[in-house]
Amino acid sequence: MQRFIFCLCLTLAASALGAEIKIDFNGFAAGSTPTNFHAALAGEGKPGAWKIVLDEVPPLLAPLTDRAPSVTKRAVLAQTSQDATDEHFPLFIYDGETFNDFKLTTRFKIVSGIAEQMAGVVFHFQNASNFYVVRASALGHNVRFYKMVDGIRSDPIGPQLEISTNTWHTLAVQCHGNQITCWLDDQLVMPPLQDNTFASGKIGFWTKSDAVSYFCDPAIEYTPRIPAAQMLVRRIMEQQPRILGLRIYTLDDKGVTHVIASKDEKEIGQPGTDAEKDAITDGKVFYGRDHGIVVVTLPFRDRNGDAMAAMRVRLKSFIGETQNNALTRATMILKNMQAQVTSSEDLLQ
Repeated sequence: MQRFIFCLCLTLAASALGAEIKIDFNGFAAGSTPTNFHAALAGEGKPGAWKIVLDEVPPLLAPLTDRAPSVTKRAVLAQTSQDATDEHFPLFIYDGETFNDFKLTTRFKIVSGIAEQMAGVVFHFQNASNFYVVRASALGHNVRFYKMVDGIRSDPIGPQLEISTNTWHTLAVQCHGNQITCWLDDQLVMPPLQDNTFASGKIGFWTKSDAVSYFCDPAIEYTPRIPAAQMLVRRIMEQQPRILGLRIYTLDDKGVTHVIASKDEKEIGQPGTDAEKDAITDGKVFYGRDHGIVVVTLPFRDRNGDAMAAMRVRLKSFIGETQNNALTRATMILKNMQAQVTSSEDLLQ
C-alpha cells in the first residue's frame, strides 16, 4: 500500500517496477532521528545511534555548468555509535512498506572506525535475527553479501575491492523472485545470486562495530504488494464476476471495524457499521434487501471456528428469493473464502 509521509519528505512515483519511494532527510533538523524508521540491533553490544547530520554531498546528476557547486551541504543519515564490540550490527529499518520485488539504491560514506569501517543495507528484513545484507568494507577491501538466519550468519560471498573512506559511493541491490543482484558505484560486483530463504521483508541501513557511516538519497523502486485479503477478494470476483459488491472487515485495536479488502479498492480503510462489528464479536448475521439487491453480512471464521473478520456481500436478487435463499448464496461464497484463508495471520499478511 502506498503511503504519504510528509514529515519524511517522502515521494511516491511511477517506476519500471510499478512504484518508487524516494526518501529525503532534509525535512529533519540536525541531531534528530528520522521518523517512520526504527532502530534495531543484531548481535551484541549497545544500540546504534542514528541521527541526522549535515555533510557536503555531490549532486546526483552532473552539473550543467562549471559554475554550479560541486557539493552542497545537506542533511544525511548517520550512525555515530562507536561500540567496538565485534559482533555489533546497528540497523535502521524503514517502516513504511514491506517489499517483495524491488531495487534499492542509496549513497553511503564510510567516515571512521578503528575496529571496522563498513556500511551496507539490509533487505527482506524479518527481525534482527533474520535478514539479508550487502555491505562494503574499507578495512577489508571487499564487498560481501550474506544472510542471517536465526542469528547465525552464512558464509559471505563477494569480491575484493578497494573502498575509499570519506568518499560518497553508491550501493544498489535488486530482488526479483529469488534472484539477488548487487552493484557498487553502478558496477555489478558479483554474479546474481539465488536464495529462497526470505521472500519479502523490510529494508534498512547497516553498520558494524565502531564504524561511523553516513547515508543519503535512498530510493526504492518496487512492485507494490497486494495484501492477502485483497488477493482473496480478487480471486472470488474472478470466479463469480456477477457479485455486485464484496468486502472484508476487521476490528482494529480500538474496537473499530474497517474495510481491509473490497471489490472496489477505493473503499479500503472505510469504517464499518454495527453489523460488521457484531458479526466479528458476537457471530451475528445481518440480512437486508433493497430494490432488487440483497446484502448479507456474515462472520468470517478461522480454522477453529472463531470469527476473525466479517464478510459483506451484495447480490442481485431474483424473483421469489427468500431470506434463506440469500443466506445460502452468501454462505457458499464465504465457505469458498474460508477454505482459502484459515487464520487471521494469513488473512492480514
